[in-house]
Amino acid sequence: MKNRPSGFGIEKLPRLVRGEGSYLFDASGKRYLDGSGGPAVFCLGHAHPEVNAAIVKQLHEVAYAYRYLFTSSALEALTETVLRLCGGEFQDIIYTGSGSEAVESALKVALQYFAARGLMKKRRFVARRRSWHGNTLGALSVSGFAQRRKAFEGSLLDVTFVSAANDYRRPAGVSAQALAGHLAAELDAAILAAGPQNVAAFIYEPIVGAAGGVVPAPEGYAEAVHAVCRKYDVLVIADEVMCGAGRTGSWRALEHDRVVPDIMSIAKGLGGGYIPLGATLVSPGVAAPIRAEHGAYMTGHTFSGHTAACAAALAVQRILERDRLLERVRTAGAALQDTLRRALAKFDEVGDVRGRGYFIGIELVADPVTKAPFPADRALSFDIGARAFADGLICYPCSGNVDGTAGDTIIIAPPYNASDEELEEIVVRLGRAVEAALSSR
Repeated sequence: MKNRPSGFGIEKLPRLVRGEGSYLFDASGKRYLDGSGGPAVFCLGHAHPEVNAAIVKQLHEVAYAYRYLFTSSALEALTETVLRLCGGEFQDIIYTGSGSEAVESALKVALQYFAARGLMKKRRFVARRRSWHGNTLGALSVSGFAQRRKAFEGSLLDVTFVSAANDYRRPAGVSAQALAGHLAAELDAAILAAGPQNVAAFIYEPIVGAAGGVVPAPEGYAEAVHAVCRKYDVLVIADEVMCGAGRTGSWRALEHDRVVPDIMSIAKGLGGGYIPLGATLVSPGVAAPIRAEHGAYMTGHTFSGHTAACAAALAVQRILERDRLLERVRTAGAALQDTLRRALAKFDEVGDVRGRGYFIGIELVADPVTKAPFPADRALSFDIGARAFADGLICYPCSGNVDGTAGDTIIIAPPYNASDEELEEIVVRLGRAVEAALSSR
């Protein structure tokens, strides 16, 4: 894999010149259907006229009001909207420029919370293997993604890792019904081994994205691990950067699991890719001691709450609500997953098709009985990604989901407003790419 090119296996990156809805166009005039929303970012597609107009209007007024001197109507309206969409479960929002920064802020808020309570020994984080939380050193430290960590080992935080929550790849001897309880017991044991007095928070993705190829946790898992954390005074951080903001058909992915985390990070679908924006949401229980002891959160950046970015995100969220696009994601997403499963059923190598809403993962295996992955040097997912790209379809190939090196998955995550015809085109073109890649061996 040393010589794997950038751009998901694409040798030479084309120069992009225009976007329109679910399509992108390069300088040669070639059209690409964005079947993965880039990396699950573009929830409204490209060049939406209302979002563009909102950005232009804000730029004419003021591009950016420094957050620590001014507030703005865009920031205030976005804050009110996001808190409402989250069901009133959170109190404060810390805006960032990316998902990685949102996770970094979540980690810092957890540490500040215990500092405010005088519990300075609670510094350790627990995370899961086969997880991805971002590129900053703190976010990378809690990521169980060997390929992306390797170059930085030795400078990362000392983090306790527990097993991934993957029903397709259960531990030997553990049934589907017993999986959630088994994983909760493992988390319990890990906290005890580290010492509950030392553990600040458990961080996890409700649905794992790039590190696992869209892996929803088994039913009952979220409730079980939240109960473990409550027992030991450990905070729960939900990383919904990739799976949140409507991607699964509910604004919070954990709505499906009937739980609320103490801290939550969001990004991609928040602003839809129009201007970079992320956010860390803080529950009232975490906010109270911080405000009482310190007065404010000790995290933030120069461009926190960037005014034009907030205006863009506000426009995106208003359109999602007005056009009832989360309902569209719930209903059409289930149908899309079924259609993909049927279309790919002829390939024995397609071991699993999974996900929720417009967040769908396809795992390919060398042996469907043993679930053995293809050799890492085969780079099958990147082969499929490159072939799809050449055929005018953008999908999101990922590798290493089995052991950090081997394992091939493809993510499909279209814009929420993609048409039925565009969804069908995704299925057809992906099927062609899978067939061509598998037949080339």
